[in-house]
Amino acid sequence: MQDFTLDDLRRVMRASVGVDDSVDLESDIAGTEFTDLGYDSLALLEIVAKIDKEYGTAIPEDAVQDLTTPGKLAEYVRGRLPGAVAS
Repeated sequence: MQDFTLDDLRRVMRASVGVDDSVDLESDIAGTEFTDLGYDSLALLEIVAKIDKEYGTAIPEDAVQDLTTPGKLAEYVRGRLPGAVAS
């Protein structure tokens, strides 16, 4: 079964839109709002597009609005990967 961790998300964030030098993605970012990390709604759409491309997990735009933190996004993706077990 494939997994999607915060480390995977950090990599995707850096690869898709980069990161501001003042943002520490290595800290505990799970509960930090994307806006507080310097990622606006357009950046978030770029991130979810890259996740779809790499992991084959499409995230509807209406769902993106509710995925306001890296932890929520990682959990959402993890639950929709092939072989994921419903919780």
